[in-house]
Amino acid sequence: MRPSRATIDLDALRHNYRHARTLGDGKALAVVKADAYGHGAVACARALEAEADGFGVACIEEALELREAGIRAPVVLLEGFFDADELALVERHDLWTVVASPWQVDALERHRAARPWQVWLKLDSGMHRLGLSPDEYLDAWRRLRALSWIEGMVAMSHFSRADELSHPSTRDQLAAFDAALAQLPAGTPASIANSAALMAWPGTRRDWVRPGLMLYGSHMLDAPRAEADALRAVMRLESKVIAVRELAAGEPIGYAGTFITTRPTRVGVVAAGYADGYPQYATSGTPVIIDGRPGELIGRVSMDMLTVDLTDHPAAGLGSRIELWGPGLPVAEVAARSGNSPYRLLTGLKRVPRRYIGGG
Repeated sequence: MRPSRATIDLDALRHNYRHARTLGDGKALAVVKADAYGHGAVACARALEAEADGFGVACIEEALELREAGIRAPVVLLEGFFDADELALVERHDLWTVVASPWQVDALERHRAARPWQVWLKLDSGMHRLGLSPDEYLDAWRRLRALSWIEGMVAMSHFSRADELSHPSTRDQLAAFDAALAQLPAGTPASIANSAALMAWPGTRRDWVRPGLMLYGSHMLDAPRAEADALRAVMRLESKVIAVRELAAGEPIGYAGTFITTRPTRVGVVAAGYADGYPQYATSGTPVIIDGRPGELIGRVSMDMLTVDLTDHPAAGLGSRIELWGPGLPVAEVAARSGNSPYRLLTGLKRVPRRYIGGG
């Protein structure tokens, strides 16, 4: 069997969720969209269900996967519903939905619900993606509140640059959100903090926080924060050396000869490539862990293989374990060496079997 695999540490996942909930000092929606950022949505939701206040998914297909797996906790559709025909499914499976567009308000007014609903009404506070404009927001709130079957509502918005700790955008968006909240009844539940805001902008924490990337032990903050240092990597991506080559100085390695040896070099060929989700354009020098010791990638990443320098690892050879990211090597560091983000690397994992530990 091909030796590449991803080990998912569910104890680390629970640790990160508890850390997020403690920081938020309220309720925390565990975001498990995109198959829990490549970690397996069902397994992650089951690991968290006993303590999570709810789960966030992108769409109804992801929500139904959780319901079919027996997850009964609240599930929020973060993109809302895409068509009025989905409303019957939302109701049947007791899902919570975001409402972010005027047409969705219209659709809910036409719906005849047989059970109470929970709705999260989204304000466009400056990201200009989904969300009602500040001029539309209060009217939409009142219209939905007038529906007898709307049992609860949460005011929400989303930050665009919370990972940039010195950028004024986050403060501007928070001010816009708070101005909208001031028009709503006192005590209205609110949610705006994503992972970056939760760790770096304490003033953004409201009744609900929405940890996503931080649940999986990574972040994109552009400056150090103690809150981020407490995270534990959930995924370890690793494979093994399947061949060793001894090359003289001046020899090219891999496609296009992008790396040429400058000394006699022992090259380890590793069974992992971009078809597994490792970044194709990771540069030579990108760190790896070779049998527990720091090492580096050399040459261009292929579809199924990559090459590492074993010259300074005399004990390493055929069968040596290569950690590509994980507890000993932050995925964000690998991403930065390839012009990517940890989001892209984690959600792009494929063809690699997942093994779960810490399931108790």
